[in-house]
Amino acid sequence: MTTPTDDAVRRAVGAVIDPELRRPIAELDMVRDISVANGAASVGIVLTIVGCPAADRISADVRAAAASVPGVTDVALHVGVMSPAERRALTERLRGGRPAREMPFGPGSLTRVIAVTSGKGGVGKSTVTANLAVALARRGLSVGLVDADVHGFSIPGLLGLVDADGNVPQPTRIDDLMLPPVAYGVKVISIGMFLRRAHGEAPVGAVAWRGPMLHRTVQQFLTDVYFGDIDVLLLDMPPGTGDIAISVGQLLPHAEVLVVTTPQPAASDVAVRSGVVARQTGQRVTGVVENMSAMTLPDGTSFALFGAGGGAVVAETLSTDAEPVRLLGSIPLSTHLRTDGDAGTPVVVAHPDDPAALAITVLAEILAAAPRGLAGRSLPLRPE
Repeated sequence: MTTPTDDAVRRAVGAVIDPELRRPIAELDMVRDISVANGAASVGIVLTIVGCPAADRISADVRAAAASVPGVTDVALHVGVMSPAERRALTERLRGGRPAREMPFGPGSLTRVIAVTSGKGGVGKSTVTANLAVALARRGLSVGLVDADVHGFSIPGLLGLVDADGNVPQPTRIDDLMLPPVAYGVKVISIGMFLRRAHGEAPVGAVAWRGPMLHRTVQQFLTDVYFGDIDVLLLDMPPGTGDIAISVGQLLPHAEVLVVTTPQPAASDVAVRSGVVARQTGQRVTGVVENMSAMTLPDGTSFALFGAGGGAVVAETLSTDAEPVRLLGSIPLSTHLRTDGDAGTPVVVAHPDDPAALAITVLAEILAAAPRGLAGRSLPLRPE
């Protein structure tokens, strides 16, 4: 019979992934004393905070990891909490040496930042953003999503982050860092996570904020939320060209902009404005998405409820000799896209063969394959 060693159990336990920080707990310095005697393993770990929402999952995963070591017949788990000094050391390590409240997505960042905009509301921008984020995550990318539509936030509902009382889970706080909830592999932050209501009460009231509050909220989402090393950060922008569009342009002047429109001129004419304002702040229009385009009926005929051609017109209008803009995709009208969004399950997950889901998946492939401009950026390489 195999005799388990302390080191073998430590390696197994240390490889457990913290579900919020998405790193091995050994790397996070959460493993404490481990000993094995006569097949019985005594395992000590510490959680980051008191009342850690991931405590049960971490404990279960640690028990399972220790029990998986050949020769271990019993596991006694001892759970503690980090000291304030240990938490400070952890947050400093997570920041990678950056000062507190410094925005990690500046021009030198390797994270690709894409702001999804529209000229007007009601074009399905948030639905496209939520499904696009999930489609990118399903391709193996690490994805973050900021719901920057503070007045009209809808991302938590579209991604199923709503409980029976209509509340959304709040981010876990480690000192001055917030750990965003994860849905379908996407790290999500929204103002809806900070507005609570009790059982049976009316829905949360509107957020009645003006420019300075809106700017500070978006800034805090970008500085105080720990997304970690992500490949793509999507921002679900509010419609139009108001305060938040200007703030994002100031905070993220290197961001790409994806313009969402519907086919009819009433939407496409306005959509052009969001691209123009983005360019004025130095951002680059990476492409146009036409939502609610023609759908194919069971008899094979095409039904264009909102007309046709608006997406191509927006792309052509925004194109310049130095910066051509492409129509990257047309997402057809889809009942599943609507009902799955209402149910909090992205259509790319619930009905991946739906025409709208297929169009969004192709859009994700196009964006994922686009080259990343690394000129002038410092790569995170250091000599050994």
